[in-house]
Amino acid sequence: MWLRASLAYRASFWLTTVGNAVTSALDFAVIAVVFLHTPTLGGWTLPQVAFLYGTSGMALGLADLLVGSLDQLGQRVRDGSVDVVLVRPAAALAQLSADRFALRRTGRVVQAALVLTWSLLQLRLDWTAGRVLVMASLLVCGVVVFGSVFVAGAAFQFFATDAAEVQNAVTYGGATMLQYPPTVFARDLVRGAVYGVPLAFVNWLPALYLLGLRDTLGLPGWFRFASPLAALLCATAAGLAWRAGLRSYRSTGS
Repeated sequence: MWLRASLAYRASFWLTTVGNAVTSALDFAVIAVVFLHTPTLGGWTLPQVAFLYGTSGMALGLADLLVGSLDQLGQRVRDGSVDVVLVRPAAALAQLSADRFALRRTGRVVQAALVLTWSLLQLRLDWTAGRVLVMASLLVCGVVVFGSVFVAGAAFQFFATDAAEVQNAVTYGGATMLQYPPTVFARDLVRGAVYGVPLAFVNWLPALYLLGLRDTLGLPGWFRFASPLAALLCATAAGLAWRAGLRSYRSTGS
């Protein structure tokens, strides 16, 4: 239904889609400007940082496309419209994720994919079987990690209905952080992205293996290949949080 609604006005759809892509491209333009004044940033070259930007943008963009509508759950809790979802013979999570599905968000995904393609052409990596597997795992697990953060943030809104911005700080703020090398951030912040909300497993750690870079953070070597484990843990935690939040829902009381 929402797909048909968004495509009913084709000109409006394409303008907003292209607008999203152009707006996202401004983030990379800022990064490119930095490299006009320095050959490396935290020991990373422009193609290497573009790799981080592309993978981060694609992971967040796809997760936002699939479950991004959940960030408006707090409003639905306040007006009691979650009741309508609960009486339907379908999973509440699937219904709320599909609500107001916005295909225009593909603009961010396409723009990030173009930057990622450019970076890979510049890097000219030796695509062994291991690198291909890690690259595929990076993209899939990145979507799962960001999607899990969206779901967990939505679950928190069952208890704190005005917490959408807290969720955005982790999702969109985390994606912005992952666009830059971990070496430019304080070690405590990096540790939080590894052992707290494991956003580092989206691209920072797999990138060390894919790009053949030395780990300056002193982390165990197997962490470079632990994205599937991090994604599994995030999905499990998000699922438990969602069930707890849904069970606590008591409508508006009016």
